[in-house]
Amino acid sequence: MRQYSADLTPPWKKSQPAPEVAAEPGLVVEEPGTGFCGAVIRCEAGTVTLEDRFGKHRVFPLQPRGFLLEGRVVTLVRPASGPARPTRTASGSVAVPGARARVARAGRIYVEGRHDAELVEKVWGDDLRIEGVVVEYLEGVDDLPSIVESFGPGPDARLGVLVDHLVPGSKEWRIAQAVTSEHALVVGHPYIDIWEAVKPASVGIEAWPRVPRGVDWKTGVCEALGWRVAHTGEAWKRILDSVHSYKDLEPQLLGRVEELIDFVTAPS
Repeated sequence: MRQYSADLTPPWKKSQPAPEVAAEPGLVVEEPGTGFCGAVIRCEAGTVTLEDRFGKHRVFPLQPRGFLLEGRVVTLVRPASGPARPTRTASGSVAVPGARARVARAGRIYVEGRHDAELVEKVWGDDLRIEGVVVEYLEGVDDLPSIVESFGPGPDARLGVLVDHLVPGSKEWRIAQAVTSEHALVVGHPYIDIWEAVKPASVGIEAWPRVPRGVDWKTGVCEALGWRVAHTGEAWKRILDSVHSYKDLEPQLLGRVEELIDFVTAPS
């Protein structure tokens, strides 16, 4: 009678012990039995949770020779105890512990004003430093054609511009159309001001007030909400302090900023 081995251990878990690797947040590995590849987001007693690029989570046991790291069989182990590291940046990207800022690219992203620049820095700052992208502000779009001409966008120096309240037929829209080219991309969000791109619930209000035509929008907002009208700077600090991650921002802004980062960092 033919005898069969009772050893059902998968071949990648056999033979010599594999190197032990700490399952630090952000480490990308593959579970060869299922082919699931993702970044470590949590490691608990006996298990590790991975997240793939589509945001799907899977929990796997910490078994000897249980994972592939850059094609090599490894044994994942719990990291040594210490201060918890963030697994995600404020923009939702996988955090890269210890990553150094890249030397600044020739390409740039311009936004309309200081508040826009501060909001982009707060949410996407970690990503921008790793990519070497500098953000500057324009103080309005009227001078954008001359700025683009002076910058001279090219294959190795792409220029991205984020414009407030970019709607078809507006002055801003016509300027954007005039300067957009293969190496210069102008995109916009529908909000009158960058304040409005922050979700009302995050700020602690039901909705952003409707401000009558002819009234300065920021001043009108402060009046309607009972904030100190003479200090819109204080109002902005209050709004910015309420932003902790991309979840506090409207999707129409998120998509445009991500589009600009991808455009500026695309291979020439």
